Order: sequence, then C-alpha cells, then structure tokens
Amino acid sequence: MIKKTSHQLCTLGFILAIATLQVEAQPKPKPLFDSAPVDERGRFTNYQSELSHGSLGVRLSFFLRRFGTMFRSDAGAPQKVSNDGEFLRNNTSTPTATWIGHATLLVQMDGVNFLTDPIWSQTPSPVPLIGPSRWVDPGVALEDLPAIDFVVISHNHYDHLDLPTLRKLSTLNPETVFFVPQGNGKLLRDNGIDQVRELNWGDTADYKGITIHCLPTQHWSKRSLTDTRKALWSSWAVMGTERRFYFAGDTGYFDGFKEIGSKLGPFDLAAVPVGAYEPNAMMEASHMNPEEAVQAALDVQANAAVAMHFGTFDLSDEPIAEPPLRFKAAAEKTQLRQANSWVLDIGETREF
Repeated sequence: MIKKTSHQLCTLGFILAIATLQVEAQPKPKPLFDSAPVDERGRFTNYQSELSHGSLGVRLSFFLRRFGTMFRSDAGAPQKVSNDGEFLRNNTSTPTATWIGHATLLVQMDGVNFLTDPIWSQTPSPVPLIGPSRWVDPGVALEDLPAIDFVVISHNHYDHLDLPTLRKLSTLNPETVFFVPQGNGKLLRDNGIDQVRELNWGDTADYKGITIHCLPTQHWSKRSLTDTRKALWSSWAVMGTERRFYFAGDTGYFDGFKEIGSKLGPFDLAAVPVGAYEPNAMMEASHMNPEEAVQAALDVQANAAVAMHFGTFDLSDEPIAEPPLRFKAAAEKTQLRQANSWVLDIGETREF
C-alpha cells in the first residue's frame, strides 16, 4: 500500500477544493427570453408597457352591447363534426390536432396528449346570466378524451382559465399536470388541483422527453375588480423530437413573435387567435385580427397555422363568419397558402 504524506494530502485537498469552486462558479445559461417585467406596484406588464383598452366611451358602449348577446344569431358559426374520441384514445403515434372550440385544442405528439386553454363550460363568466353565449358545443366530450398528460393555460380570463373544466380534468386523471403562467397556481390549488407548475417567460419544464417553454405574449389578466395584472399571461411552445408546436394563447400582434421564431422556430404547427378584434380601438393592443394572425404565424416560422379563438363564444363585434374568411384570404398571399392555413370544423382532427 502506498502511503500519502500529509503534504501530499493537503495538496490533493487544495486541488479538489479549487476544482469544486470552478464547477460551482460556472454561470447558469441565460434564459432565451427575459422574464416578464413588473411595474412599480409589482404587477406584471408587457414588454411594451401598459396596453390601451380604448376610451371610456368605447368600452362602456361595448359592454352595454354585451347584454344583448343572448339575442344575437348564430348564423355563420363554425360547423361541428361528430367525434366520439375513439381514434384519439387509440392513437399513440400519429401527430394530430383536434379543435374542441375557442382556444381549446387537443394535441397529440411525441407520445403525449395535451390540451390548450381547455373550456367545456357553456358560459365563461363570473356572472353566467350575462356572460357570452356559446354558439357551438365542444367538439369532443370530456369523458371521450384520451388520458391527458398535461394542460397549458395562457392566462386567467374566464374563457381561457375555466375552473369547472380544470377540476373535471383533474378528477378524470389526477396525474395530469397543469402548466400556468406565474401567479396563477394558487387559484388552481385553492380549487383542489395540486399538479400545478408555474412558469415565467423564459422558463422551461421537461415532461417525458418534451420541453415546454413559457413564452412572451401581449395581453393582460383579470378575474375580479382588484386583481388586474397580478397574474401573468403567456404563450407556449411544446418541443419534442418528432414535432414542434406553438400556442399563441390570447394576444395582440407584437415584435416578440419574430424573437420566438428566431430562437425556437421553425414549428410544425402554430395555433393563432383570429377573432375578437372589434371594436378595434378597444381590442387592437390585446387581440389580433386575421391578417395579423397570419403574420404572427410567419414570424414564428410555422410550417402550418391553425386558426382558433373565433366562432365559439360571442365575445366581440365583428360578424361571426368573418374571421376565418379573412384568415384564409390573408394566408393565400403567403407561403402558407390554402394547404397550410387550417380552418378546422369543431371536433375535426387533422394530422400534422
């Protein structure tokens, strides 16, 4: 046996200590995106600071019109096709997107099933009697879905964070993970949903070999009179080895789409919102019109874009049939063309 002298042991210990310090001193990689800014009150803001929601007169007249939504015709609403979920429950290899309605998509890719902003409720409102009406029922019944691995939530407005639906999903599969922007976790936990992960812009999470990115968007949050912008809003990228999917959430058009495309693109499919853009003076900063949605898809370098956030709930003033027509017309002038600008029927499943 070779005996080490005390001098040799001290030297070895010194070398190990220096090596350990060097490892610990290695800086963590900088996130691809800056975290969301906050204002002097500690509330989240957008990269472009506070958004305009129009003058008091514009907003007041808009909300007065909302009381009459129950009398508005559903002529021009999206068609609903039959989907009993059998193919979806048995599908383990084909990448698909199924439009449930509004901003809710069931996406199957890389061996997982996930939902975007799931809402199966009839009226997304704290006061259902005066809330927006649902024109078309969900494309697939909750009970007919495949086992849902995870959910991504864009923000806490009632038509995107629907607690009755989230509670049912959690009951159907207690292992379902709910990814939410920062500040939204407590709301879910207070409603009995424990599998919650909160992320800020630039944060990532791993799930069964898939990377989930919480990304910037241009919107706002509010569920009561006193909680404006206390919780964050986001878009999401789901990146697998076989497919890459982008969910824009609810957003106005902004330069961040180009940054997302340059850092994470290209995407096989991007889900972009095309509705709720009138009156323009009130909606422009926080919702895209169809032409802007096409540009956003191009900015993030999407090979195909699927339209969402239209025709399900009566949320705004534009004619119900207008958003998808303008979306297709705008896409026809770009490399997306007809084939890669999707307007699905509610309940329709398409491979990507």
